[in-house]
Amino acid sequence: MINRIKRLLSNTVALFVVLIVFLIIVPLPTVILDFMFIVQIGISLIVLLTTLYIKETLEFSIFPTLLLVLTIFRLGLNISSTRAILTNDSGYAGEMIKAFGNFVIGDEVVVGLIIFLIIVLVQMLVITKGSERVAEVSARFTLDAMPGKQMAIDADLSAGLIDEKEARIRRAKIQREADFFGSMDGASKFVKGDSIMSIVTTLINLVGGIIIGMVVGGSDIGTVFDTYARSTVGDGLMSQIPALMVSVSSGLMVTRSASEANVNADIGKQFLSQPRVLLISGCVLLCTIVIGFPPVQVIIFSAILITMSVVLTRQQRRLQAQEMAEELAPTEEIQSEASFYRNIDNLYGLLNVEQIKIEFGYSLIPLVDEASGGSFLDRVVMFRKQYALDMGLVIPPVQLKDSGGINPNQYVIYIKGEQVATGDVLIDHYLALAPSEEEDIIDGIETIEPAFGIKAKWISEDKKVKAELIGYTLIDPTSVIITHLSEIIKAHAHELLNRQEVNNMLENLKKSNETIVKDIVPAIVPVSDLQKVMCKLLEEKVPIRDMETILETLADYATKIKDIDMLTEYVRQALKRTISHKFSEAGQMKVVTLDANIENSIMQSVKKVDSGSYLALDQQTIQKIITSTTAELDKIRDLVNDLIVITSPVVRIYFKKLVDQFYPNVAVLSFSEVDNAVQIQALGNISI
Repeated sequence: MINRIKRLLSNTVALFVVLIVFLIIVPLPTVILDFMFIVQIGISLIVLLTTLYIKETLEFSIFPTLLLVLTIFRLGLNISSTRAILTNDSGYAGEMIKAFGNFVIGDEVVVGLIIFLIIVLVQMLVITKGSERVAEVSARFTLDAMPGKQMAIDADLSAGLIDEKEARIRRAKIQREADFFGSMDGASKFVKGDSIMSIVTTLINLVGGIIIGMVVGGSDIGTVFDTYARSTVGDGLMSQIPALMVSVSSGLMVTRSASEANVNADIGKQFLSQPRVLLISGCVLLCTIVIGFPPVQVIIFSAILITMSVVLTRQQRRLQAQEMAEELAPTEEIQSEASFYRNIDNLYGLLNVEQIKIEFGYSLIPLVDEASGGSFLDRVVMFRKQYALDMGLVIPPVQLKDSGGINPNQYVIYIKGEQVATGDVLIDHYLALAPSEEEDIIDGIETIEPAFGIKAKWISEDKKVKAELIGYTLIDPTSVIITHLSEIIKAHAHELLNRQEVNNMLENLKKSNETIVKDIVPAIVPVSDLQKVMCKLLEEKVPIRDMETILETLADYATKIKDIDMLTEYVRQALKRTISHKFSEAGQMKVVTLDANIENSIMQSVKKVDSGSYLALDQQTIQKIITSTTAELDKIRDLVNDLIVITSPVVRIYFKKLVDQFYPNVAVLSFSEVDNAVQIQALGNISI
């Protein structure tokens, strides 16, 4: 039944729009004209009431189009009524116009014309002009706020607060809001033009009617003026009353702010939220009797206000008493909590572990709170995007939480539920890194930069300009935390790549190359082995974006080799262009080489077992190798961005495992992993 009504209405609207065009051309009998006037008033009343009861503007997004249709409909009726007034000697244009004219004018024609003019001017200069300005400003502000709202949605999505479906709905809503207020900005011009046209039509009806009545009818000026004035005012009111309702509706639409209820509920809730205001207002009104205000009316309204104040005050006190009683009933809470966890399924919710979580002290909350201007979430989103582009891994959502169990200026970073790093920042200071120890002359609070362990100082805002002139590097608190978080994530990226994420990456690859995924996984390479290889690549900061090359290489060797370490070495060699690009600069790679004697010692000490192989060097040789490695790397530490040791392919994996125990931040590459176009420059040699 409802669907039939909707289909009928859709067809009726189409016919209605076509009918409006004929109103302008075809003369209408006064009976039909009266019916059209009633339809116009009824539709305008429906529009007005609809704007009062909707909760948000997008629930009535068709309003700008409806405003145009009603304006054209009103002008068409105005033209038809004008034709009827001027073509009839008595100015008769239907019972509706006659009734309005007699009701407003009565025995005073001039007073009636003045009242009509005031109604038109109020609508045009007050309601329509105000609505037009509000619509213009709303459209501008809505468009300006779109990027921020989009970033807020992306931040909520990255933080796991909403899913992809909810994000799409919110983005569509933002776009619809921008389109709506843009349309309202233009539609308001229709109402303004309609008001001006009403004044013009009124003058035409009055002047034209008088001329026609005197020339054609031969009546005296008084009779003609009275006849056509009544018809003119009636016709004008027939168009202005619906126009006034639509103008008020337009104003209500563009002045609505964010709320969870309709206008009636909001006014009832917010207007009566302060009983003390009602009491003061009632007392002030009582005092006006002294200056001559009518006492009966003043006393009645003042009594109403004071009574409402007393009733609302008692109601608020009763609600506060109930809230306090609930807070002072811990036994019930404990019982309810115990009954909740009596269900064993609810206990499993306690076992969930966040992949990445940051806890903030209460002083750092403004950095995270978007309502306070915090940009932390946006920075996290941009880091996730850049890391996905650089390394090919989508970082899991970062859970943010405030904590009263840590220092106010402290933050703690957790990976898989365990604390891995912590730091302290001062929200109203800058972290200053001196250009050199000799130039470190600005006073501040001594600290250590948390991400890289560099000596630094926290300086106040008033020292910022001086520090910049001297050459200090200044870092704001948000950047300090983001930098620390990014370094922690890079160091633990291999722990964050689980099998679910590998499956997500494979599904993404299927969109462009479905064949390679179906042929290799899991027929040749199980997802578990693929995950292990990719984790080992991430552990050594090797990007995994080129999934096709990784899968093809594993398909070539996985049938013959089961050792994950050796499979990873073959994948690294296949990714030599990627590795060379990451660790070289301007086509040149500055490295430290490994002496042939050390390589021979390592190869002779490799022991193979069923599960793989391991290095069995004696402790003395290990000590000599580590001492020499440390000495060579310390020499070039300040000359290069990345510390790189280059070895032969068969030695690389064993030397990397050996040096990681003592010097974890060094990259160990093999000659087979360096592209031929890259020039290798040896800055040192590790030898015993």
